Amino acid sequence: MRIGIVILPDQRWSVAGRRWQRAEQYGFDHAWTYDHLGWRDLADGPWFDAVPTLTAAAMVTRRIRLGTFVASPNFRHPVHFAREVTALDDISEGRLLLGVGAGGIGFDSAVLGRPELTPRQRVDRFAEFLELLDGLLRTDRVTWSGSYFAAVDARSTPGPVQRPRPPFVVAANGPRALGLAARYGDGWVTTGAQAPDDEEAWWASVATAASRFDAALADAGRPAGAVARYLNLDSSPVFSMSSTDAFTDAVGRAAALGFTDVVAHWPRASSWYAGDEKVLESVAGLLPRLRAL
Repeated sequence: MRIGIVILPDQRWSVAGRRWQRAEQYGFDHAWTYDHLGWRDLADGPWFDAVPTLTAAAMVTRRIRLGTFVASPNFRHPVHFAREVTALDDISEGRLLLGVGAGGIGFDSAVLGRPELTPRQRVDRFAEFLELLDGLLRTDRVTWSGSYFAAVDARSTPGPVQRPRPPFVVAANGPRALGLAARYGDGWVTTGAQAPDDEEAWWASVATAASRFDAALADAGRPAGAVARYLNLDSSPVFSMSSTDAFTDAVGRAAALGFTDVVAHWPRASSWYAGDEKVLESVAGLLPRLRAL
């Protein structure tokens, strides 16, 4: 089991930089930040962009893998994003994990003034986003056209450090998105279903999603172990960092369902993921034992 931590981009670097360093010192396997223009009610407070945040994180760490959680076509175009990805992979010396998703409704989709897309349209757009981004990161020149994106002789030199490209960790819950994760993913990440007050119902939805991903991999002609499986623990009604017991229980249940990786959130003072950093410190001490699950 590999264990990761999300550090929201809601603090100035004088605070955030130390958190990224501590994540590595604590022994987490990977660290992530949200890739949004603003997120839920936190859009009204401080918020910083994912790409420069990860760039800065790469400069103050040496081992830990770094990722977007998750980049989407809500406001990113594959041509420009491929350049950013290439730079991030180079600066981090091949430590980048590229979390990608279809993008939902909310601030990111509304702030640019574009019409709201249906769920089907968002997955259609995501399919184009993945195909074009995959091609750009694998080859030197790409000309491509779709309904949502296009590229005309787009250049990708020198290409990423990781070959053939940085790992795609594809967020998916629905059938079509699971198919895309099975086709393009080096990793798959799920949030399970929304279950605001029922922890057991949420774990049941996670088990169902894992079974459906097995089927999607079979349909894609890929073996069940070909793709790493990531679970966002904090989509559960119980915040994973609420106590060491809660975290240990969540990691054990994820391992039993076949997940190779879990992701938790750095405790915040209030609102989303509110908790005590002392719990995070205690969890860090358990990482060697939990990693053996």
